[in-house]
Amino acid sequence: MIDRREFLKHSGASAAALAVMTATPGQLFAAPAPDAPSLARFQDGAGKELLMVALTAAKSAGASYADARIGRYRQNFVVTREQQIINVVDTDTLGCGVRVLVDGCWGFAGTRLLTRDAVAGAAREATAIAKANRIARDRPIELAPAPAVPNGVWKGAFTTDPLEVPLEQKVDLLLKANAEALKVKGVRFVNSVLFFVKQERLFASTDGTLTDQTFVRSWPMFTATAVAPDFSDFQSRQGVEAAPMGRGWEYVLECDLVGNAGKWGEEAVQKLTARSVEVGKYDLVLDPSNLWLTIHESIGHPTELDRALGYEANYAGTSFVAPPESKLGSFRYGPELMNIQGDRSQPGALSTIGWDDDGVAPDDFMIIKNGVVNDYQTTREQAPWLKWWYDKQGVATRSHGCAYADHWGSVSFQRMPNVSLLPGTKEQGWNDLIAATDRGIAIIGDGSFSIDQQRYNAQFGGQVYYEIKGGKIAGMLKDVAYQIRTPDFWNSMDMIGGKQSYRLNGSFFDGKGQPGQSNAVSHGAVPSRFRNVNVINTGRKG
Repeated sequence: MIDRREFLKHSGASAAALAVMTATPGQLFAAPAPDAPSLARFQDGAGKELLMVALTAAKSAGASYADARIGRYRQNFVVTREQQIINVVDTDTLGCGVRVLVDGCWGFAGTRLLTRDAVAGAAREATAIAKANRIARDRPIELAPAPAVPNGVWKGAFTTDPLEVPLEQKVDLLLKANAEALKVKGVRFVNSVLFFVKQERLFASTDGTLTDQTFVRSWPMFTATAVAPDFSDFQSRQGVEAAPMGRGWEYVLECDLVGNAGKWGEEAVQKLTARSVEVGKYDLVLDPSNLWLTIHESIGHPTELDRALGYEANYAGTSFVAPPESKLGSFRYGPELMNIQGDRSQPGALSTIGWDDDGVAPDDFMIIKNGVVNDYQTTREQAPWLKWWYDKQGVATRSHGCAYADHWGSVSFQRMPNVSLLPGTKEQGWNDLIAATDRGIAIIGDGSFSIDQQRYNAQFGGQVYYEIKGGKIAGMLKDVAYQIRTPDFWNSMDMIGGKQSYRLNGSFFDGKGQPGQSNAVSHGAVPSRFRNVNVINTGRKG
C-alpha cells in the first residue's frame, strides 16, 4: 500500500492536504499540464491517427512488435476540516508512451507533445533503447497470443462524471457532513475529502488492436475524532464503509456522508470509554470492510507472478507462494470453502477495465480454488512462464490481462486485478456469524497493518471492535490488532457469508515497482469467521 509521500507525488497535492494522510510528507510536484495544441488535437479525435504514426515509425526503425498509448489523466480532490475548505486540487496531464520489442528486448519512450514528429521520435527512441538493452538480455521476451481488437470502445460504470459537478456542490456536501459529526458531544475534529480520477486512454498495437476507454474513480473520505474531556485520550472513526469505487458522482450521493456522519462521530466517542482488549486467542468475525485489506496483503500480493519469481525483491519484496512448481495445484492456502477469484470485470470495481495495457481483454480466473493455489496474476510477457502448468491443465497459455501503467509516461507491467473472496453456498451474513460464535471479536473497517517481505507474517487493526459473548455483541473494545501467519490464518476460516453479504472495498494506491507506480484495486469479500486467532493490545506501553 502506498504512503503519503507517494500519494502526494502522484496527485500533485499541496501541503494543506496533509491533514487527511498519515506519514512523512515528501517533495510536492504536479505532472505538467497538457500542451494546449496537443489537447486540442486529442479532443478533436487525432489520437488514433497519431498512434498509427508511432507504430509505423517503430516498425520502420526495426521493432518486431510495438504498442502505443495516448492518455489524458485528470484528478480532482476537495479537502475540508470542520467548517473550513482546506484545499482544492486539480491535475491534468496528457501524452503518448511507446513500447517496442527488438530482438526480444523492451524499449520505452514518451512525449507530452501530440504531433506526428513527436510521437514518431518517441517510437524511434524506444527502438534505440531496446537495441541497447540487448547487451543485458538473459532470455528473449515471448508474448502470449492475444486476439486482435480492431475497434474496441469501453466506458466505466459511472453515470455522472464527477469532474463536471460544480465545486460548490462538493463543498456543500462535505461541510454538511462535518456539521453532523460535530453535533455529537465529544467530537472535536472532522476531516473529509472527495477524491476523483478520470482517465481517457487510447491504445494501439502492431498486432492489430485499437481501443478507446474512459473510466472514473470516486473516493469519499471522512474521519471524526473524539477527545476525552480531560484530554487524556483521543479516538478516531474513519467512514470506511464509503469505499473507493470505479463509479461517478451518483456513488458519492449513495454513500450518504451526511446521514452517516453522526453515527461515525458517535462511534468515535464510544471508543473513548471502550474496554481495552485482553491479550489472547479469539474467534474473529471480520466484516468485508476489514477483510479486504488482509486479502490484498496476504493473497493479492503473494500471487503476483513477478513477485513470486523474485522480480520485486529489491523494493516490494518476494512471496512465500514460490516457486510455482511446488505450489500450483498442491499448496493448501485455506479450507475447501475458500475460493479466491482474480478479475477485471466486476462493475464499479477499481481495477475493472475493458482491455489491459497489453491490449488484452482480461478474464476471470481462480487464484485459489477450493483452498488450493490454482494460478497467478499474469501479463502477456509472464503467461509463457507458466506454459507447463497450463499445458498440464489442458488450457491455452494466455495472459489474464493484468498489465497496467499509471501514466502515459510509465512502462506497463504486472499489476493486481480485483482479487476477491467469493461467497459461500449458504445464504448467511454478519449477524448469523456472530450468533454462531461463543467467544470472539467482531471487527469493522481497516486500520494500520504491517507485513513481512514474503507476505507470511502480519498484523492488522481495524476501526471498531465488538466483544462477542454467547452469540451476542457484549460491548465495544479498543486497542485490538490480530496477528497472522498467512496459511494458518486462512486455514482457520470456517464460516463465510453468502451472496447477499458480498461487498467491495479497496484502495486508490497500491504501490509497486521501481520507479514506483500506483494502481487502484478492489477486493470483494463476505463476512467471515476465523477460529482461535492471536489478538494483541496495541494500547499497552512497555
